[in-house]
Amino acid sequence: MSTRTAVVGSRVGLHARPASLFVQAATATGLPVTIAKDGGDPVDARSILMVMGLGAQHGERVVLTAEGEGADEALARLAELVETDHDA
Repeated sequence: MSTRTAVVGSRVGLHARPASLFVQAATATGLPVTIAKDGGDPVDARSILMVMGLGAQHGERVVLTAEGEGADEALARLAELVETDHDA
């Protein structure tokens, strides 16, 4: 299992557009991917409702995990998405 920590870059957190972009990318990996607020319970990163339900705000740390071939590369791309300010 691979793990990666990222800091939420979007000014509105992982809501609406940033969450949608993240979920689409997580689904496209074809891997089981989870996301959790630092110290919180992980949720399915392929579910828009679960990702938005995290309530991850700008500047908060989230932990991404994935399992399978190519997990490290997938998490690197997903972490980059989380850290980008999609509201700029």
